[in-house]
Amino acid sequence: MAALRAGAGSSLQRLARTVKNDFAAPRCMAASRTSLPSATHLQRRPRYISSTRPARLAELTDAFSSQLQSAPADILNSAKSTTPTPQTLTEKIVQRYSQALPDGKFVKAGDYVTLSPQQCMTHDNSWPVATKFMSIGATKIHDPKQIVMTLDHDVQNRSEKNLKKYEQIEAFAKKQGVDFYPAGRGIGHQIMVEEGYSWPGTMAVASDSHSNMYGGVGCLGTAVVRTDAASIWATGRTWWQIPPIAKVTFTGILPEGVTGKDVIVALAGLFNNDEVLNHAIEFTGSTNTMRSLPVDDRLAIANMTTEWGALSGLFPIDDVLRGWLRFKATEASMYTSPSETASLTTDRFNHERLDELFANPLSADKGATYAKELFLDLSTLCPYVSGPNSVKVATPLNELEAQEIKIQKAYLVSCTNSRRSDLEAAARVFKNAADVNGKVPKIADGVKFYIAAASLPEQKAAEEQGDWQALLDAGAEPLPSGCGPCIGLGTGLLEPGENGISASNRNFKGRMGSTDAKAYLASPEVVAASALRGKIAGPGWYDKPANWSGVIRGYGDGVREEERMISIEDALEKIIQQADSAIEQAERKLSSTTTKSPQSPEDTSSGLTQVLPGFPEKVSGEIVWCNADNVNTDAIYPGKYTYDDAFSSDPAKMATVVMENYDKEFAKIAKSGDILVSGFNFGCGSSREQAATAILAKGLPLVVSGSFGNIFSRNSINNALMGVEVPKLIERLRSAFDGAVPAAPGKAGKAPITEPAQNSQSLDSPPPAPKATPAERPLTVRTGWTFTWDVRRSQVLIQEGDDGESWTQRVGELPPNVQDIIAKGGLENWVRSQIASESKL
Repeated sequence: MAALRAGAGSSLQRLARTVKNDFAAPRCMAASRTSLPSATHLQRRPRYISSTRPARLAELTDAFSSQLQSAPADILNSAKSTTPTPQTLTEKIVQRYSQALPDGKFVKAGDYVTLSPQQCMTHDNSWPVATKFMSIGATKIHDPKQIVMTLDHDVQNRSEKNLKKYEQIEAFAKKQGVDFYPAGRGIGHQIMVEEGYSWPGTMAVASDSHSNMYGGVGCLGTAVVRTDAASIWATGRTWWQIPPIAKVTFTGILPEGVTGKDVIVALAGLFNNDEVLNHAIEFTGSTNTMRSLPVDDRLAIANMTTEWGALSGLFPIDDVLRGWLRFKATEASMYTSPSETASLTTDRFNHERLDELFANPLSADKGATYAKELFLDLSTLCPYVSGPNSVKVATPLNELEAQEIKIQKAYLVSCTNSRRSDLEAAARVFKNAADVNGKVPKIADGVKFYIAAASLPEQKAAEEQGDWQALLDAGAEPLPSGCGPCIGLGTGLLEPGENGISASNRNFKGRMGSTDAKAYLASPEVVAASALRGKIAGPGWYDKPANWSGVIRGYGDGVREEERMISIEDALEKIIQQADSAIEQAERKLSSTTTKSPQSPEDTSSGLTQVLPGFPEKVSGEIVWCNADNVNTDAIYPGKYTYDDAFSSDPAKMATVVMENYDKEFAKIAKSGDILVSGFNFGCGSSREQAATAILAKGLPLVVSGSFGNIFSRNSINNALMGVEVPKLIERLRSAFDGAVPAAPGKAGKAPITEPAQNSQSLDSPPPAPKATPAERPLTVRTGWTFTWDVRRSQVLIQEGDDGESWTQRVGELPPNVQDIIAKGGLENWVRSQIASESKL
């Protein structure tokens, strides 16, 4: 294989000379191309899906033409030597911010790393983080420049209690010397972007699930929980497991009248079987395709990758971004004024820093490995609306228009779509109507239209353009810049029986008000047009092509092989990847599942995981089986106890109610030392840490599932609860115990997931709560099976009852840095130990 790699360059040079002539005219299938390796043999064909037909072939678009025109240049460029260990853009950024990596280590998906992010943002939860920070013995923030505090969630609340909390946060920020933005200045995520904290090629985290938005400007943004934030405040670092990485390729050109909001609403609704659940996403496309997605559209798309189920949504560092950054740097140099609570914008946005960035911008390596690839043909996209009450339901606007769905409230708010360009689009709806009718139009009778800019600078820009006043003249009601109705706080919430349409990011039942209301999501112009007409409607800016037959999307990169210019290097790289994959799969098949045989002591010394003092080499117990997918945190630890501090601080009491909303009998059936095993996406839902601590309170040291919700996984390690994913065990248990089906459809069965009836507790990507199952099948079963996790060998042993089969399964390695956190009793104790160690230096 090394020889194949070494010979690729000279062959490529010969090929490039031929291609230069062959492809002078785009789309020309020259006869000399027949000497190229067959794309059909070298590459799996992408599968195409139409929203109106099960399958179809994609049609040519202008974007493909531009790709062919640039093919010779692309091939010559690809002659550069391939990176020995190719990495995705996500992996490259994580590599930069990982601490204490072994020499020569290249991080990859699945690795646990000790992470020191460039920035960490907290908002109204800054005071709870501060109390946690102080409770672990910390007195001074490790790196004040790393921390940003913004007040944005409950800015309409003028109660004495809330104002006191805001005062405490501001005083704490001033004392610690960190950048602070007061209530009304803007939504935290928008501030992170417009003030240059989320910088391309860096990593920024926030104690909020919509930190994915930073990916719109090429910054790897992801959410952390409050304990992680406190750890970063105290030590500058926390831990992170690099998620599987999905590549989403855009093809075609986004049509007039279609926006980034339509793109992400369509993605979440058309790929609605958890395709990217707990993945990091990288968006890519040809130069022409990406030019049709301005930065504001990218921010909206990245923001709502959270609702799609992803942990990040990263766009490339390209010329579109370069132009936007240059504008921001110039704007900062002209208008920045000193602030009493934050550093100067020009410290971050300046042309010198941009020169350095684009001298060597980060990008994914050729040959980087992705867990999966999806594509969406933007040229076939039309305006879409999400809902009601679920982001997994997306409908073309024209279909909903035909249904004459009346609305009572409309919202142009949130960090998703309330920037100056969004306000301009909404105002244009009313300005166009004024041009037609000769007078300023008003919103429809019986409709309330609420507007709040993403930040004060965005509002001022809209005011200078006349757009803000145009919306006010139409009857819109202004709200302070903040989260407000999007998070279900303040003025304008949905009442029972009402329909609302919003440019925000979440429409879960009860999220924006009453659980008896219906919420839809759409682009700013559709929201404005709906407010004007009193029903879900569009502005008429989109013309559907006569031959339109659905949105083309599918698996792969979306480029038909007969139109792809494949170089010899590409072909050889593909062969090498296929060979490597086949070898890896064969090795996994041989080692992952074997019948138990007498085990020789220390039968292998290579590939063993170091086990730290204080961490068990083996964990074993009887399996207690809860056959359900999507067991959310409210099922594990009910919300009615979550904010009862006296109850939640008493382990004995917590043990009596663990899993109560799943099965009231669980606490009686499970015993200390048992191993809790459940289905897929265990621990999804809200970020309450008590879901992990309640399981520990019951004396259960280990949870096994087909997969875990990401936030629960973080909270588990942070609180010293161990977890292992063993999908095969779930299948075996379901087969053995009455052929039982899961209590709720989910990842295992690939069944559609519908919005739960009660989802107001969910602050993260929401799954359905497990549903009641037939009475003849108990929800919790003592199986008589034993589960043993050999930490050193990264292997589990399953004994299926006294006379049943025994088998082993390889599982992910638990590295020493994570063991250290668990062995010390959780992240807070780990931070205490770090503070103590540093104080001795």
